Amino acid sequence: MILIGQYDSPFVRRVALALRLYELPFEHQAWSTFGDADKIAPFNALRRVPTLVLDDGEVLIESTAILDYLDELVGPAKAMIAESGSARRQALKVCALATGLGDKAVSLVYERVLRQQQSEVWVARCEAQIGVVLDVLEAQRAAIATPFWFGDTIGHADIAVACVLRFTGEAHPHLFDAARHPALTAHAAGCEALPAFREIVQPLLPPSPE
Repeated sequence: MILIGQYDSPFVRRVALALRLYELPFEHQAWSTFGDADKIAPFNALRRVPTLVLDDGEVLIESTAILDYLDELVGPAKAMIAESGSARRQALKVCALATGLGDKAVSLVYERVLRQQQSEVWVARCEAQIGVVLDVLEAQRAAIATPFWFGDTIGHADIAVACVLRFTGEAHPHLFDAARHPALTAHAAGCEALPAFREIVQPLLPPSPE
């Protein structure tokens, strides 16, 4: 399999971490959606990442769809999310909150880098959404005593939250306050200390308007 996209994207990184934790071999093409858009286009008309090219040539796009395939590939006994029921819905909700936060954090980067005059209304809206989601996730994680969100083993929710927190902290340090979000800070630190997280990581490289 070939994973396309840079690891400074929380969405690419969460897929790469799942591949590594599932012990699935893959080739990595660290193409940028800006500088390498023409390389991505033949695989993904949206020119977005992550894009995963399967061994038979089939192409999967969007991190949630890719992870769904990987879960199916490794089977329910190994999948990092419950197969069905309330436990699955709860995990998917945490993932949705985390990735939604990530979308807003990415939007703010684009707003800052690519627009000569930022929209104050849009920036305020995104920052408010990020702040509320951080508070919701903080309250949930603070109420959990287990090492990971849903027990003693890592899951997609843990990975999504950790990846998004790293990106947000690097891109918008004023929005993620460790003192205000101690449970999330501890959660992220615990994940980032794991070997897979230390291996699959890249400092944020904001897109260039050129």
